[in-house]
Parts: sequence; C-alpha cells; structure tokens
Amino acid sequence: MRMDDHGKHEADQPEGLRADLPRLIGRRGLLAGLVGGGAALAFLAGRGGAEVTGIGPDGAQCVALPAETPGPFPADGTNVREGQVVNILTEAGVIREDIRASIGGMTPVAAGVPLRLDLRLVDVARGCAPLPGHAVYLWQCDAAGVYSIYGAPDRNYLRGVAVSDGAGRVRMVTVMPGTYPGRWPHLHFEVFASAAAAVDGGAALLTSQFALPEEACRVAYAADAAYAASRAALEGVRLDRDGIFRNGTAAERAAQMLRVTGDASGFVGRGEVGLVV
Repeated sequence: MRMDDHGKHEADQPEGLRADLPRLIGRRGLLAGLVGGGAALAFLAGRGGAEVTGIGPDGAQCVALPAETPGPFPADGTNVREGQVVNILTEAGVIREDIRASIGGMTPVAAGVPLRLDLRLVDVARGCAPLPGHAVYLWQCDAAGVYSIYGAPDRNYLRGVAVSDGAGRVRMVTVMPGTYPGRWPHLHFEVFASAAAAVDGGAALLTSQFALPEEACRVAYAADAAYAASRAALEGVRLDRDGIFRNGTAAERAAQMLRVTGDASGFVGRGEVGLVV
C-alpha cells in the first residue's frame, strides 16, 4: 500500500495523514489464494509488489489494480474528525448513481464539469470474468480541491456507493475532480463484496485510486471558475512525480488511468477494476 502525499493540503482540512498512519501501513494483499478456475495468471515483480494479470475469453488482458491508501478523508468509518467517527456509508441515500448532491439533510450540490463514470469490475484470477453484485464506494475532492465533510463539514457530496450489474458494470455521475498541491487529479474508491458489506462495516476487497488524463483536466479547469484553485495547483504537479501513480508497473499505471472522452460540456470516464477474489 502506498502512502498518499497530501502535502500542504492536509493543513487545510481537519485530522490529516498523521492521524491515519497506523492503518495506512499495511499490505498490498492481492496474491492470497490465487489458485483458480483454470485461469492463466501472470506475475511480474514491481517496486510496489507483484503485478497480476489475466487473459479473458477474447484474448484481452486484465490487470489487478494495486492497493492504495484511502488517504486521510475516506469518511468510511475508519477515522475521526474532531473526535467523532466519520462514516457516510451509514447515511440513508448513500447508494446512488449521481453523487453530486449532498445527502442526510445537507443541501450543497457540487459545482463542476459533469463526469459520467462507466467502470467494469472483473476477477483477474478467473479469466477476467465480470463481478456482478459488488459495491463500489467512490469519493473525491470537489472542483476547488476540497474534500467534503473534512474540509467542508456542511456538505457530504461527491461520495456514494453504486452496485455492479450482471456484466460487472458500475455507472456513476460526478464532476471532474479538482486537485491540490502535491497530488495529481484522482478518484478514490473501495470495492466491497456487496452493498450490504459496504454499508454494514464489511472489509473492502480493494482500496485504490484512478488518475485523470491531463488534457481533460485542463479543459475542465478552464471551463468553470469553480476550478480556479485547481487550475493553479495543476501547474505544480506531474503525474510521474505523484506519490501514488509514479509507483507500480507500467501495466498497473496504465490500468489506473481513466480513459476520458468529451469536452467542456461533460466527460465520460471508462475504466476496468481488476480484482483477485
């Protein structure tokens, strides 16, 4: 598991990385129980651990995404803010496709350029087979680079859970994430075996992050004044120096980069979440 370098940003939002060090130092844990189903698996040693890939029926390769830190702002019941456990997963309405609005009596709605996510969950150990019925909890900073609940306690937007369909697909609507000093634009997510596991405190099967392509971010940041701080922050970061995305193998880095199409009126982001289950 790699450490999230939030730099100066954590000073702007309560708690911060220091509060999470004990739980962030952990395993990459993707290799246990890899016996399976006649599927061909390939392993390649990398700086962060062993790359795991599989081959689907169509001959296409799938890649097990590396485990990453959730960072200091997950709001999933694993840390605290001002002495109180923070857990949006217990809020009514957290299972939803559109995560731009706040829930639980909070009213703010996230500004920014729309981003429609189309993710596919696959089991790398079983020939890239789809994983239906699994839950994805996704969270991100807003257009200004601030995380709801922590840096903005009057709102809890840009956090939500969606469940994969029979083809393993998860669809969500959010906004293009902003950024902040020290981090490349990214999305956080956790995968659970079911919606019940997500909201009832079950262990995540995977915690990881997706990166956003630079060109799409620049278009979004130029199109909406809400991204003013992020536009400035982007000038000071590079993907190959990001504390998360600079690690891993070439295949893992490619798998963590969302494929984004669209324009300033809205984008679509596609990605594959490879797990070993």
